[in-house]
Amino acid sequence: MESLYQLNFARIYTLGRIKQCKEDMWDIKPKGFSNTVRWNVGHIYVQMEILVQKAIPTYSIVHPEWIQFFAPGTDSDEWQEVSPSKEELIVSLKDQLDRILALLAPNLQDYLIETLEIGNLHSMETVEAIVQFIVWHEGVHAGVIHSINQANAV
Repeated sequence: MESLYQLNFARIYTLGRIKQCKEDMWDIKPKGFSNTVRWNVGHIYVQMEILVQKAIPTYSIVHPEWIQFFAPGTDSDEWQEVSPSKEELIVSLKDQLDRILALLAPNLQDYLIETLEIGNLHSMETVEAIVQFIVWHEGVHAGVIHSINQANAV
């Protein structure tokens, strides 16, 4: 259960970093960064959806149409369609947390149908291991959002 508390804390932290970003800076990619605030916010959302589905295969991804924008390896410079708005992304991040916490709480100790491998570096065998990875992943991207905001303020 502690992992879910950490997930809640990570999301609160992320939303705080997002709140500090000026709206006109959401789509500015500072030198040295591979993506924008909008991409990082959407990526946090999409990656959690994808990982939760790996943890609980019966889970249906909410906003699967966003995967084309925010999946690993995508680039905001290559978007061919209009991406979700700031408001859509923030509301979705807030709604996602309660939905995911309720879904995962009774399943933390369950074993995955198939071990999830991150290259040759890391493997996860339980739902809780995926939650811990989600917490780490969100923290990384919240830090990137903060750094982009700092770089754009210069």
